[in-house]
Amino acid sequence: MTSDAPTTTWPPNDPATWRYLPESSTPVDHDRVAALLAVEWERFIASTPASAEHNIRASKSLPLGVTSSFQHWDPYPISIASANGAWLTDVDGRKLLDLSMGFGAMMVGHLNPVVVEKVKYALETTGTLFVTPSPTATEVAERFQKRFSLDRLRFTNSGTESTMYAVRTARAFTHRRGIVKMEGGYHGGYDALSVSVKPDVAGAGPEGFPSAVVPFEVEAGLVHVVPYNDLERLATILDAHADEIAAVVMEPVIENLGIVLPDEGYLSGVRALCDHHGVLLIFDEVKTGLTAGYAGATSRLGVTPDLVTLAKSIGGGLPLAAFGGREEVMAAVTDGRMPHFGTYNGNPLVMAAAAAVDEVCTEEALASAEAINEGALRALDKVIDQYELPAHTVGFGIKGAVTWSTTPVRNYRDYKRTDFLTAELSWLWGVNRGILTPPGLDEQWLVSLAHTAEDMAALVSDFTDLAAAIRA
Repeated sequence: MTSDAPTTTWPPNDPATWRYLPESSTPVDHDRVAALLAVEWERFIASTPASAEHNIRASKSLPLGVTSSFQHWDPYPISIASANGAWLTDVDGRKLLDLSMGFGAMMVGHLNPVVVEKVKYALETTGTLFVTPSPTATEVAERFQKRFSLDRLRFTNSGTESTMYAVRTARAFTHRRGIVKMEGGYHGGYDALSVSVKPDVAGAGPEGFPSAVVPFEVEAGLVHVVPYNDLERLATILDAHADEIAAVVMEPVIENLGIVLPDEGYLSGVRALCDHHGVLLIFDEVKTGLTAGYAGATSRLGVTPDLVTLAKSIGGGLPLAAFGGREEVMAAVTDGRMPHFGTYNGNPLVMAAAAAVDEVCTEEALASAEAINEGALRALDKVIDQYELPAHTVGFGIKGAVTWSTTPVRNYRDYKRTDFLTAELSWLWGVNRGILTPPGLDEQWLVSLAHTAEDMAALVSDFTDLAAAIRA
């Protein structure tokens, strides 16, 4: 995946990623955007009365009426009744093209027939939970060991668990407690990684050397925060504090801020700095994983960390995650320096789903989905050029995004300077026309194995209509 973007003075992104920056653009009229947005919210409320009623009911038992806080938006979120393939049906009976796909958890498609068949067999024949070693877990471990080039791995039930245990493993191995994370990055609910997750920049220190922002309810321990794509700042932190730092924890491609790509050579520079200082490198591939390609972002980007965390895409919609890496480091689990437990780890149901995912996610299938994604990105580039929109496309594997900025988003502070008002309009415009991307103004979509080129053409068509409305 390589774009045809014009050459600029900006640092080039990693050649395994996609970014297209138009040569010119014209600012949008934000009064016009605000007026369109008001109309779209009225349209949303008028077309989703059953979702409104369901949220009232759900809020009486569930805080905000949702099972995870990210699912909520004002005035209320859409409630989904069922799903199949690439499509959702909401409680109002509307069909929605799912371009969120559980942030990658549903990348093989809703009710994928191979997943359903294997899980049904496990449910009816194998069993649901043994809490003992089982050939089903060993088989999937061997599959993942080979696919992701891991010496050893352990299964968990969520990305939060995997990142938590990876950090604990790093601490046990190095006998150090501190970690370094990227400003703005999200890695689940573990306290040590809940620092500076989309912080208010007013209290986050200078842009070049941000301070750690720790929520009141979090007991984080020793955490240093650095800007993504800034090797100089990382080197400064490691030079001063390496003797107390166990690991650098990062998404190789940040995917909770839209899509933030590594500069060419950045990840290899991080690897070299960690090696120089005896600090472990942990790649959080909970969101990348198979969405980045057959063997994940680690393989695609050509930089090997000491530990990798996986979730979402490997489970076919069931709650499955894993962490693993070098045998020397994972020995901390083997010899008990880092005890790892979990009643449901590697249970037969999720192992059946994981085996199905490994079976259907062939190199050919993923390449086909990526080709569809690239086709959509190229079509959107033409729309952006035609209407001289102050935006650009970004992509990685089977994911893509329209970022409302005329300059690359290379770190969290760049993300905070994007045009959130127009991003909100773009997102809501799609929702009102049957195209659902994740809430949060990140405008990130995912082309699953169930999506077609025709599905993505609908996204392009609606975006074209949005562009025309903005410029009217």
